[in-house]
Amino acid sequence: MALKFAESLSRLGTESAFDVLARAARLSQAGIDIVNLGIGQPDFRTPEHIVEAGVRALRDGAHGYTPANGLPALREAVAADLHRRHGAEVDPGHVVIVPGGKPTMFFAMLIFGEPGAEILYPDPGFPIYGSAIRYSGATAVPYPLNAAGGMSADDVLSRLTPRTRLVVVNSPGNPTGGVTPAAEIDRLVAGLAGRPDVAILSDEIYSRMLYDGQAHVSLLNYPEIRDRLIVLDGWSKTYAMTGWRLGFGIWPAPCLEPVTRLCINDHSCVNAATQAAGIAALEGPQDAVDAMMRAFAARRRLIVDGLNAIPGLRCAEPGGAFYAFPDITGTGLSSRDCQDLLLDGAGVATVAGTSFGARGEGFLRLSYAASEGAIEDALERIARALAGRGG
Repeated sequence: MALKFAESLSRLGTESAFDVLARAARLSQAGIDIVNLGIGQPDFRTPEHIVEAGVRALRDGAHGYTPANGLPALREAVAADLHRRHGAEVDPGHVVIVPGGKPTMFFAMLIFGEPGAEILYPDPGFPIYGSAIRYSGATAVPYPLNAAGGMSADDVLSRLTPRTRLVVVNSPGNPTGGVTPAAEIDRLVAGLAGRPDVAILSDEIYSRMLYDGQAHVSLLNYPEIRDRLIVLDGWSKTYAMTGWRLGFGIWPAPCLEPVTRLCINDHSCVNAATQAAGIAALEGPQDAVDAMMRAFAARRRLIVDGLNAIPGLRCAEPGGAFYAFPDITGTGLSSRDCQDLLLDGAGVATVAGTSFGARGEGFLRLSYAASEGAIEDALERIARALAGRGG
């Protein structure tokens, strides 16, 4: 008799960037030279003072369990950092430390999602939004982004129904790199003011990754929604700590007990040494972050200009994060076909726009969290591959 899996697994999706990464790794192992612009991971080392803090914690005996919501010292450091960066007052008791960014979004979907409920999320958007919503049993309601990759508040508000439980906002955004202007955030908050039954999940994981002097607009600065606001942030992108698995959520009072219970059931706690490293990251020098952002700014200019010079491609300038999201409709290829052509035929790993939702058709995501040399190489390969097929 065959094993019978739970029906809910059929509703659980994946993150295609990891599938592309695995395919690229197999090709590389077979001796094929691959330029990887598929995975959203800084190519910098974690700053040395952060690494040393983690090593020191292990040597000093930080080998045991920690509180399910995180070490008090780390939660206090998070609250202090948010006050420095955003001017927002955050009670450390509302900070919940988790292993990466995904648990915060997954727990939010489990707390608010169930059959009959609706949850709004951006499309194209981070693929785990829709996956986790559907897994919870709720109906996933996508809303489109504008040409700049930002949110239209009026469009989002038009999709609210009596069944809406949660609205997901992501700025700066993945995969577009789009930044939603403050005026649109203002309109969204004003529209949600009359819906106290609707929670908001603001994914601000790229909040330190903005260009051209832009300031991040955090939803923490809107007191009228703080009683139902969840903010997702973490260390992975800002401090090149993707493998450390460290993130946090700011949760409103009604959610603190259920989210802590989910932490206990899911992962017990985050490992102690990583949390010590997180304190060092927030309280230590920020020069490595500034240097990384200067490098990303130069890479952004290189990749946007390079893509726009290739016939068949049009690329808007991303305002944040480290992704370019070019329109490839001029090539005549679907997103998936273009992704496969570039990987198998040119040795360039990218991610099809449809991996981020149906409205990603006609687009491709390229991460410029890679060296300028790698980006230049990739652009040359892309141009040759597309020219070679007459695109």
